[in-house]
Amino acid sequence: MTTDDREDNTAGMRIGVLGLGRIGSNHATVVRQHPDVESLVLADAIPARAHEAAQRLGCESVDAVEEVFTSGVDAVVIATATDAHADLITAGVRAGLPTFCEKPVALDITQSRRVLTEVEAAGVPVQIGFQRRFDHGYRTAKQALADGTIGDLHRVHLVTADQEPPHPDYLPRSGGMYRDCHIHDFDILRWVTGREVVDVTARGANRGAAFFRESDDVDNTAALLTLDDGTLVTLQGSRYNGGGHDVRMELAGTKATYAVGLDERTPLVSAEDGATLPAGDPWPNFWVRFTPAYLAEVNAFIEVAKGTTPSPCTVDEALAALCIAEAADLSMREGRRVEVAEVSK
Repeated sequence: MTTDDREDNTAGMRIGVLGLGRIGSNHATVVRQHPDVESLVLADAIPARAHEAAQRLGCESVDAVEEVFTSGVDAVVIATATDAHADLITAGVRAGLPTFCEKPVALDITQSRRVLTEVEAAGVPVQIGFQRRFDHGYRTAKQALADGTIGDLHRVHLVTADQEPPHPDYLPRSGGMYRDCHIHDFDILRWVTGREVVDVTARGANRGAAFFRESDDVDNTAALLTLDDGTLVTLQGSRYNGGGHDVRMELAGTKATYAVGLDERTPLVSAEDGATLPAGDPWPNFWVRFTPAYLAEVNAFIEVAKGTTPSPCTVDEALAALCIAEAADLSMREGRRVEVAEVSK
């Protein structure tokens, strides 16, 4: 399908969805409901999972993931296990198909660079799934920083804490907490501030189930980052935030402090008299917390696939976030401050 064809196509698109786990199934549901999408083709490493999702959504499925690329689709959505992302992105762009892929592009920088080379050579648009860019709170904070409402930025704080840990089978292929979980924080930090991270000092701890340690991973994190203008950034995370799913960002400036993710469902209990936080049910997981952002993200990709808009999150931007995650992981393992330039050479 050429760019001109995509520009003329306002309905009847055929989209392939690869990977029908939790997030893939949710993406497939959103894509299926889009008015410009006529049909879906689903595939998963476990064919029965794709067939079950196809029955639920009233669409087609195939037995092998590779079959999707030759099934007449106009674009593909990749939500497979992380270690399959690089090969599937490459297959998508070689087939000339606009491609959406969940983060990260790959589990290491070298492989991510290979994918970037393939994407640039193919000239096919690729969007990486950093859904926080489409969240109203982050977009509001970005604008407040850009228009001077916050003033000169002096401090940033980032939180990502899951109410419950992922399944043990997920961990060995996830890349570790800094690459799998905090890469979202690193991407949104760059996107909101427009700044680059210079160095990272990171730590990690095992406070929960043994399967984290057995997978060479951690379940609690803390880090200090420095931006290229000297702004200090703190980060904390957990896989065991029993109160609820907590994702926040604070930007403190000379005029105001903006807090993203602070609302009636934030899983914080105030110890102060008369305080009523939270007033509603705490967020239970990432999909519920970010449902509007995921919807906006998928809608944006349909426009990318039609050729009406450029990718809102490119492979090179995802690579920049991965470099920060690599620096954080190395810092945690070696117990020292790591400059991002050290890992991104």
